[in-house]
Amino acid sequence: MKTTVVIPNYNGRNYLQDCLTSLLEGSEVPAIIVVDNGSADESAAMVKERFPMVKLIALPENRGFSAAVNIGIREAGTEYVFLLNNDTVVLKDTIEELEAAMERHPKAFSVAAKMLQMKNPELIDSAGDFYCASGWAFARGKDRKNEAFSKETSVFSACAGAALYRKAVFEKIGDFDENHFAYLEDLDVGYRARIYGYENWYAPDAVVYHVGSGTSGSRYNHFKTRYSSRNNIYLIYKNMPLLQIILNLPFLAAGFLIKFLFFALKGMGKEYLAGIKNGFSISMNHRKVPFSVKHLPNYCKIQLELWENMFRRIRA
Repeated sequence: MKTTVVIPNYNGRNYLQDCLTSLLEGSEVPAIIVVDNGSADESAAMVKERFPMVKLIALPENRGFSAAVNIGIREAGTEYVFLLNNDTVVLKDTIEELEAAMERHPKAFSVAAKMLQMKNPELIDSAGDFYCASGWAFARGKDRKNEAFSKETSVFSACAGAALYRKAVFEKIGDFDENHFAYLEDLDVGYRARIYGYENWYAPDAVVYHVGSGTSGSRYNHFKTRYSSRNNIYLIYKNMPLLQIILNLPFLAAGFLIKFLFFALKGMGKEYLAGIKNGFSISMNHRKVPFSVKHLPNYCKIQLELWENMFRRIRA
């Protein structure tokens, strides 16, 4: 067995049962770890009662997505770890397809599954993630037809809602950053892997249905708005050397202004600004990814992608 499935859970009982059932009905039953973040909806009791073959790690409080998956990754005794949201249903052979893609790309850190919308399965939820010089992260293919994303390709980073990771790479680049708590933590770790010269890929034959916002409750909400803007500031500070930040500053300023206006129109402008303020605060108290001259070609490649992805976002 090459893969352990790690599912972080917080009050996701209504979704978790279907998720686990889909995994266990696959062609080969993988090792599964559920890390419960102090749920109050009897999620842990349900796993114990109905899925005794699943390893349950029950935390006394909600420590966030990053802390939960880090615990699961450390417990995994396999070469690969499949991180999976609790509000998903996994199609047969998905894990095998992800493993095959990983083995086709020896420099891969992660391989993203094709995530389809549960309510509209003909539409893409995510076919990998992109990040651009304006500071915008976006899901590749979001709300577009499934058939248009049937080619295996490299992506900026994988969405950790359904992605396979090479466990040994975490020992070189570090774990998921627990300062993120939730949102953009997968982009951060994928960005960090790129700095170190690793790749992130998308495997279209690995398919997962995704409810989306199963725990937070909606696509846009106060919690997500605050944490996303906070974590975006921290992500930029942490992963970009100072000269790269200066180079991108006009694009970043425009991007953050547009985002503020967008959320202000939705009545969440204060939350967006509070998140930015908090992002600067945590950035000043934490280390950047150490700059190394040997990684300079990787920084240059990343920068070209950041510019290219601005045009991708405009065309999307």
